[in-house]
Amino acid sequence: MNWQNYLKHIVTGFATNISASHALAKSIPAPSNVIPNSYREDIFYEMPEVPRSQELVFLGRLVSDKGANLLLEVLAELKKMGLTPKLTIIGSGPEESKLCQQAKDLEIYEQVNFVGVKVEDELVKLLNAHQIMVVPSLWNEPFGIVALEGIACGCVVVGSEGGGLKDAIGSCGVTFPNGNVEKLTKTLFNLLTHPEQLTTYRENAKLHLARHTSKAIAKAYLEVLEAVIK
Repeated sequence: MNWQNYLKHIVTGFATNISASHALAKSIPAPSNVIPNSYREDIFYEMPEVPRSQELVFLGRLVSDKGANLLLEVLAELKKMGLTPKLTIIGSGPEESKLCQQAKDLEIYEQVNFVGVKVEDELVKLLNAHQIMVVPSLWNEPFGIVALEGIACGCVVVGSEGGGLKDAIGSCGVTFPNGNVEKLTKTLFNLLTHPEQLTTYRENAKLHLARHTSKAIAKAYLEVLEAVIK
């Protein structure tokens, strides 16, 4: 541990701490209030007029930590099992050309659509067109706002269980062990072949998202601050 991190650990013992997830709270040597991150509810929401006709979507930087390569491996495994769902990859990054080549090598390139970076209305419409968002991060995410954005747009989220991502997903999806191709393959196979399960997860979205609005998070911070002042 370097001196900066050592100093931070010392300071937590004398401070009122706030963490964005239970995983982050456990990582510091002092009690911590867990207040999750918010999402932009004014931008991300369901659009009933958009047909939800596409299966899988990935949203994020195309870097190794985000696990898009893992998702391509899973797509190849699903193909062996007789399923050929389409995957939309939203984002850009240094791994893009490598991922394109991987899709070709795995003979699934025709199932994958690399659409580049999308923002605001265009992004929201694209997310609304999909059934399942996959967040296959290989590292332990501190939280995972992208999961909230997907849920707000009506996607069921399947994500890595390490770190704080599972807090962001809550009861609106399924988690799997980080980097576990076999488990992710089984999870997606189950959801794709039993689409009625997606409805159950979507029914949990309203209550889950209500705890992550900007107003709800501001109120939670205010309550902590008021407790300190008293």
